[in-house]
Amino acid sequence: MTIEQRIDEQMKGAAKARDAAKLSTLRLIRAAVHNKRIELQRDLEDKDVIQVLSSMAKQRKDSIEQFDKGGRLDLVEREEAELAVIKTFLPEELSEEEIKTEIDRVIEEVGATGPRDMGAVMKALMPRIAGRADGRLVSDLVKAALGS
Repeated sequence: MTIEQRIDEQMKGAAKARDAAKLSTLRLIRAAVHNKRIELQRDLEDKDVIQVLSSMAKQRKDSIEQFDKGGRLDLVEREEAELAVIKTFLPEELSEEEIKTEIDRVIEEVGATGPRDMGAVMKALMPRIAGRADGRLVSDLVKAALGS
Protein backbone atom coordinates (compact mmCIF):
# COMPACT_ATOMS: atom_id res chain seq x y z
CA MET A 1 0.00 0.00 0.00
CA THR A 2 1.44 3.37 -1.01
CA ILE A 3 1.60 6.32 1.35
CA GLU A 4 -1.13 8.08 -0.64
CA GLN A 5 -3.41 5.06 -0.22
CA ARG A 6 -2.70 5.03 3.52
CA ILE A 7 -3.58 8.72 3.69
CA ASP A 8 -6.90 8.07 1.92
CA GLU A 9 -7.69 5.13 4.23
CA GLN A 10 -6.97 7.21 7.32
CA MET A 11 -9.10 10.04 5.94
CA LYS A 12 -12.04 7.65 5.66
CA GLY A 13 -11.44 6.41 9.19
CA ALA A 14 -11.15 9.94 10.60
CA ALA A 15 -14.35 10.97 8.83
CA LYS A 16 -16.24 7.97 10.19
CA ALA A 17 -14.87 8.61 13.69
CA ARG A 18 -15.72 12.31 13.37
CA ASP A 19 -12.15 13.24 14.32
CA ALA A 20 -12.16 16.78 12.93
CA ALA A 21 -8.57 17.63 13.87
CA LYS A 22 -7.08 14.54 12.24
CA LEU A 23 -9.32 14.86 9.19
CA SER A 24 -8.27 18.48 8.74
CA THR A 25 -4.58 17.56 8.88
CA LEU A 26 -5.07 14.68 6.45
CA ARG A 27 -6.80 17.06 4.04
CA LEU A 28 -3.84 19.44 4.31
CA ILE A 29 -1.49 16.55 3.51
CA ARG A 30 -3.60 15.45 0.57
CA ALA A 31 -3.71 19.01 -0.81
CA ALA A 32 0.08 19.37 -0.50
CA VAL A 33 0.61 16.04 -2.27
CA HIS A 34 -1.85 17.06 -4.99
CA ASN A 35 -0.01 20.38 -5.48
CA LYS A 36 3.31 18.53 -5.77
CA ARG A 37 1.78 16.21 -8.39
CA ILE A 38 0.68 19.25 -10.40
CA GLU A 39 4.09 20.88 -9.99
CA LEU A 40 5.96 17.78 -11.21
CA GLN A 41 3.30 16.93 -13.83
CA ARG A 42 3.48 13.22 -13.06
CA ASP A 43 2.28 10.66 -10.55
CA LEU A 44 4.23 10.72 -7.31
CA GLU A 45 6.33 7.93 -5.93
CA ASP A 46 6.55 7.32 -2.19
CA LYS A 47 9.88 9.17 -2.06
CA ASP A 48 8.17 12.27 -3.49
CA VAL A 49 5.37 12.03 -0.92
CA ILE A 50 7.95 11.60 1.85
CA GLN A 51 9.66 14.76 0.63
CA VAL A 52 6.34 16.66 0.87
CA LEU A 53 5.65 15.23 4.32
CA SER A 54 9.16 16.07 5.53
CA SER A 55 8.69 19.65 4.40
CA MET A 56 5.34 19.84 6.20
CA ALA A 57 6.88 18.39 9.36
CA LYS A 58 9.71 20.94 9.24
CA GLN A 59 7.19 23.76 8.85
CA ARG A 60 5.26 22.50 11.88
CA LYS A 61 8.42 22.25 13.99
CA ASP A 62 9.40 25.81 13.06
CA SER A 63 5.88 27.04 13.84
CA ILE A 64 5.87 25.27 17.20
CA GLU A 65 9.15 26.96 18.08
CA GLN A 66 7.86 30.40 17.07
CA PHE A 67 4.47 30.03 18.78
CA ASP A 68 6.20 28.79 21.93
CA LYS A 69 8.43 31.89 21.96
CA GLY A 70 5.34 34.03 21.50
CA GLY A 71 3.47 32.33 24.33
CA ARG A 72 0.69 31.02 22.07
CA LEU A 73 0.21 27.61 23.69
CA ASP A 74 -3.13 27.08 21.92
CA LEU A 75 -1.37 27.26 18.55
CA VAL A 76 1.52 25.14 19.81
CA GLU A 77 -0.94 22.36 20.71
CA ARG A 78 -2.62 22.53 17.30
CA GLU A 79 0.71 22.40 15.45
CA GLU A 80 1.91 19.49 17.63
CA ALA A 81 -1.29 17.57 16.84
CA GLU A 82 -0.76 18.15 13.11
CA LEU A 83 2.89 17.12 13.40
CA ALA A 84 1.88 13.88 15.13
CA VAL A 85 -0.43 12.98 12.23
CA ILE A 86 2.22 13.86 9.64
CA LYS A 87 4.84 11.74 11.42
CA THR A 88 2.64 8.64 11.14
CA PHE A 89 3.39 8.59 7.40
CA LEU A 90 7.11 9.31 7.64
CA PRO A 91 9.75 6.61 8.06
CA GLU A 92 11.17 6.26 11.54
CA GLU A 93 13.73 8.96 12.28
CA LEU A 94 17.38 7.99 12.56
CA SER A 95 19.18 8.38 15.85
CA GLU A 96 22.12 10.76 16.08
CA GLU A 97 24.49 7.77 16.18
CA GLU A 98 22.97 6.28 13.01
CA ILE A 99 23.32 9.64 11.27
CA LYS A 100 26.98 9.89 12.35
CA THR A 101 27.64 6.38 11.04
CA GLU A 102 26.11 7.28 7.67
CA ILE A 103 28.10 10.54 7.58
CA ASP A 104 31.34 8.62 8.20
CA ARG A 105 30.51 6.22 5.33
CA VAL A 106 29.79 9.06 2.93
CA ILE A 107 32.93 10.98 3.93
CA GLU A 108 34.97 7.88 3.17
CA GLU A 109 33.18 7.24 -0.15
CA VAL A 110 33.50 10.85 -1.32
CA GLY A 111 37.04 11.17 -0.02
CA ALA A 112 36.24 14.36 1.88
CA THR A 113 39.13 15.86 3.78
CA GLY A 114 37.88 19.14 5.17
CA PRO A 115 35.16 21.76 5.45
CA ARG A 116 35.39 22.68 1.76
CA ASP A 117 34.06 19.20 0.89
CA MET A 118 30.82 19.73 2.82
CA GLY A 119 28.75 20.28 -0.34
CA ALA A 120 29.85 16.98 -1.85
CA VAL A 121 29.17 15.12 1.40
CA MET A 122 25.70 16.65 1.80
CA LYS A 123 24.84 15.94 -1.84
CA ALA A 124 25.69 12.26 -1.43
CA LEU A 125 24.24 11.95 2.07
CA MET A 126 20.82 13.60 1.85
CA PRO A 127 19.20 11.16 -0.63
CA ARG A 128 20.16 8.30 1.70
CA ILE A 129 18.54 9.80 4.76
CA ALA A 130 15.78 11.89 3.21
CA GLY A 131 12.73 12.08 5.45
CA ARG A 132 14.48 10.27 8.27
CA ALA A 133 16.58 13.08 9.73
CA ASP A 134 16.38 16.83 10.27
CA GLY A 135 18.50 18.63 7.68
CA ARG A 136 19.74 21.19 10.19
CA LEU A 137 21.00 18.46 12.53
CA VAL A 138 22.63 16.61 9.63
CA SER A 139 24.37 19.80 8.49
CA ASP A 140 25.70 20.44 12.00
CA LEU A 141 26.95 16.86 12.33
CA VAL A 142 28.67 17.00 8.91
CA LYS A 143 30.38 20.28 9.89
CA ALA A 144 31.61 18.69 13.10
CA ALA A 145 32.81 15.56 11.27
CA LEU A 146 34.71 17.64 8.70
CA GLY A 147 36.25 19.78 11.41
CA SER A 148 34.86 23.17 10.49
